[in-house]
Formats: sequence, C-alpha cells, structure tokens
Amino acid sequence: MRRFTEDRLLIATHNAGKLEEFRALLAPFGITCIGAAELNLPVPEETEDTFVGNARIKAHAAARATGMPALADDSGIEVDALGGAPGVHTADWAETPHGRDFMMAMTRTWQELEKIGAPFPRRARFRATLVLAWPDGHEEIFEGKVEGQLVWPVRGRLGHGYDPMFQPDGHEQTFAEMVPEEKNRISHRADALGKLVRIFESPRR
Repeated sequence: MRRFTEDRLLIATHNAGKLEEFRALLAPFGITCIGAAELNLPVPEETEDTFVGNARIKAHAAARATGMPALADDSGIEVDALGGAPGVHTADWAETPHGRDFMMAMTRTWQELEKIGAPFPRRARFRATLVLAWPDGHEEIFEGKVEGQLVWPVRGRLGHGYDPMFQPDGHEQTFAEMVPEEKNRISHRADALGKLVRIFESPRR
C-alpha cells in the first residue's frame, strides 16, 4: 500500500457538501483539501455501473489534469425493497434542468415504496467508495457503508442528499438532524475513510 506523504489533496468533486465532509475528516492529518470546482475542472462523464468504476473515472481524470493526487468518491443509497435502487443512479434521480433536487428524489423513492407496499422498517444503506489516484496512475481503493432505514416525512435541515430521510441503525435522528461531527463519526464516508487513513501520516496536533 502506497503511503500518502503530501499536505495537499485534490478532492475530485463539485459537491460543496461532500468537500466540507472531507475537509472535516482529513483536518486531523494536517491535509489541505482543494475542491475540483476551485480549479475549474470539468465534470467527467460517469459511464460505469458500479461505485468503484465511477470513482476511478473521477479520481484519475483529476489527477491527470492537475498533476496532484486526487481523491474521488462515488456514493449513493441502496433501498432493499427497490432491489438496491437508486444505487449508482442516486444523483440521477435528483437531476432537473436546473440542477439537483434531492427533495424530488426522496419523494420519488418514498412513492415507489408506497406503490409496492414495502414493509416496515424500510431498510436501506449508504455506500461510499473512495479512490485515491496519483498522477502516475497508481490507485488505492477503500469502501464503506452504513446501514439504516428510511423515514417519512423527512427530518432535519443539516447534511445533504438523502440525509433527511435516512435514520442510521442505533440512532433516533436522521443524518440531517445530526451535527456534522456526529454524522462524520458514523457515516459511510467515515467508514471508508477509516480504512483510507492507514496510508496517511499519523494525525498531527
């Protein structure tokens, strides 16, 4: 496993919420995270049908374009009663001509569950795959998940994406009701990052 010894890391996302999560999670390691939008990088087309495939596309494209190590994630929510949908298409369910509308996506998800009379609890999980790519083409891959159930109506104003309707196991709050520090401790990205951090230097004080 290749060690990461630099102090700057490109986060290959244009999603401000994801960027802030990574900044918070990597801050103890003294790593400055730079977002793809700050460097005006284009958004590559995600043509794979797996989380790892799409994360690899984003990480390697960013690393090649900038000459910096780049970390990309592909993540989404899988709903058991919907056969794992929306899965890799989580963001697609939120797409509109004017940007992403996750309230629309969550509403669609719940309506589909109602249509088939899905039993309670309506089990789901968030999955995250992290790919760290270097300009020379080397990569490291780490995967994480968090199990839970969907709730309706949605609750909370924090977080992003499907957070307002996802209640993780062992908790009474949705991700959108949790302060960032609490969510970042148990999230799917935190699970994946807990495996990723083995390649970083020790946390810096």
